[in-house]
Order: sequence, then C-alpha cells, then structure tokens
Amino acid sequence: MFLKKLSIAAAVTALAAGAAAADCTNTVPVKTISNAFPAYESMAAAMQACGNVTSELDKDHRLKIVDAFSANPSLYSMTSLTNSTSVPMIDADLLRPLDDLIAEYGQGLSPNQFIKIDGKVMAIAAFANTQHLMYRKDILDDLGLAVPTTWDEYIAAAEAIQAAGVVDYPIGHYFMDGWNLAFVFVNHYLGEGGAFFNADWTPSINNEKGIAVLERMAKLASLMDPEYLVSDTTFVTKQLQQGDVAMANLWASRAGAVNDPAESSVAGKIVMAKALMGSEALAATVWWDGWAIAKNIPDEEAEAAFKMIVASMTPEEIAAHNDDALWLAPGFTPGDAAIGAAETFASGMAAPYPMNKHIGSMHNALGAGLAAYLTGSKDAATTLADIEAAYITDAKEKGLLQ
Repeated sequence: MFLKKLSIAAAVTALAAGAAAADCTNTVPVKTISNAFPAYESMAAAMQACGNVTSELDKDHRLKIVDAFSANPSLYSMTSLTNSTSVPMIDADLLRPLDDLIAEYGQGLSPNQFIKIDGKVMAIAAFANTQHLMYRKDILDDLGLAVPTTWDEYIAAAEAIQAAGVVDYPIGHYFMDGWNLAFVFVNHYLGEGGAFFNADWTPSINNEKGIAVLERMAKLASLMDPEYLVSDTTFVTKQLQQGDVAMANLWASRAGAVNDPAESSVAGKIVMAKALMGSEALAATVWWDGWAIAKNIPDEEAEAAFKMIVASMTPEEIAAHNDDALWLAPGFTPGDAAIGAAETFASGMAAPYPMNKHIGSMHNALGAGLAAYLTGSKDAATTLADIEAAYITDAKEKGLLQ
C-alpha cells in the first residue's frame, strides 16, 4: 500500500484546544496495549481512573499487535503506534479511521495530533521526538561564534572550535555503523529535498544530492572522535556531559540528561536550539507516538476507546505530567530542555520519518554500506550504487519489487 500522505501539524502549543469533560466515567470494557515508559504509564493511569479499562504495557508490544488486531473481534481495543509500527497495521487494514469520532468527541484534541493516511485520520499522536542542536554557550560566546542555523555554519563553527583547541573534539554525532549511520543519511537526504524512491519504488539515492550528503558526512566525521563508528546516542550524550565536545546533533529526549547535575560536569552550560537546515529543509525527522483504534471491534467499544484517548490527554493531565514527554497535546509547556524540539516542530520544516514499508529495506542497505565511503574503501558513487543494488535485492526477496 502506498501511503500517499502523512499530515502532522508543526506547532507545539501550550494553548488548550478545549477541555475534556471532567467526568470521564466509562461503562464499556476497553483493553489497551502500549509501549512501557512514563508517558504511556501516565496515560494508562488516566484511562483506568475512568473505569472499565485494562491496560497492558509491554516494551515488545509491536511484536504482538498485528496478530492481535487481525483477530475478529480484535484482542485489544487500541494500541500505541509510531511512524514505523503503524506501517504494517495500515497495510493489513487493521485500524479504524477516526474522523467521525474526532468530529463528535475530539474537541479537546489539537489538529497537530491528527495522523492522516490518504486523507483519513488513522492515529492520534500524543507526543513526539526529533533531533536538534545542543551547544556549549560558554564556548561559542568566548570564541565570538554565532549559534549555527545551517549545516554549513555548523561545520564552520566546528572548525573554529577545533582551531582554538578548547575541547577534545568540536562535535559529537551518532555515527555508529549500522542503523545510526543510516539514520544520519536519511535525515540529511531529506534536508536536501531528496526522494529515496522512484514512482515504481526503485531506489533513487545515487545522484548529486546523495553524493553531497556523503561528502558532508565525511566532513563531520573528520571533526569527531576518530572512533565515531561506535558512537551512538549514549556515547554522544556522555561526550556532552563530560565536556569532551562543544556541539552535538542529538535526540531531543536526551536534552534533560546533558544538563542534569547528577550526571553532567557541565550542567547548565548546554543550550538547546532548533535543528539545522540543509539546503531545502531541516535535516531532522519527527518521530510521533500515539494511539490507534482497532477496526475489528464494535462501534460502541471504539467510541469508548476514543473517549479514553481524549481523557488521557486533557490539558490538566498533560500539565501534571509535563516532563514525561515532548507532548503534542494541549497543555504542554516546553521548558529549557524542550525548547530545541519545540522550535523544530514549530518550524514546520522537519518531515516525519518516512512511513512506507520500503524504507526498512533502504535503511538496512544504507546501514550496511555507508561506512565503506567514510573509511575510504569506496568512492561516493560506487558506495551509493552498491547500496541501491543491496536495496533492490532485499526488496525483491521481501516481495516489495518485481
């Protein structure tokens, strides 16, 4: 199934879009399954307080939901989903469109929460994550450097920091060989306005934009710890906390940790800023988390499930758990740790991570092939050609290409 359109509004706002009714009493049995971390724990608790809700929190829920929702009736009323876990559920036609329920009961939600597939709202996003700039304000101020807003400015600032010798390495980045390295390419390629596939789902990365991204990645690598191919998000977080680097492009969910006095030797010196621009868009992707309702359940159960989604994200609930997540729901107030993500979302220039079943094969091929260029064993064009060939092989084995 070709997922033609995804719509998620950019603005993260603290303005309430209308409060849910104070009485959320529920008389219809509702069963939920979701990931297991604080944001879902707080939402599940709010639902359970309404009555007749059974919540299963399971970090491996994604391995269960396709089979569970294929049953008729579905084994669960609703599930948590993300950009990636929604794809098999949509392709198998296991989710209920929510537009009718939004019209009747969704006044307490904000339009930036509506995940649309082919024009229909198929999920309600609760919160999101993205990547953005984190920088040592004291170092940039001492060197008279402006806060970078583009990748070219970032590289120029990193070169100045390197020349000054004030830190071990000017920048950190999650360049670990495999998934992380591929993810960096995906973000930068989208920032250049690149399309990964042609209309027939054949690959489309061996071009000027793809080569430009590889050249930028090699330049970034030259400004990092030489062991960058083992550098994941945790590695970069520790580099910031220990004062080893002056700037990093990192997941917003790590923003609190880098300034935590219990963990960081430079707490309070790191400032969050919007994601950096490529030539056409921000080289960052939005990853949403939220709820979707099973198709194979009675209308009465679907109605009750939707009301529970609304009840779990009232402005009062969000305010009470403000720091559990980067909430998209009304009532969220971004603090210092969240401002970089909030500005990235508000810009409207960060695309959601691609939602189609072909991107998995492309991501795997990128992860297996990109290091060959960075280590100098292949040139850029050969690297990209080999990645395209690997994608084609994998996609054919999976039945995604003829």
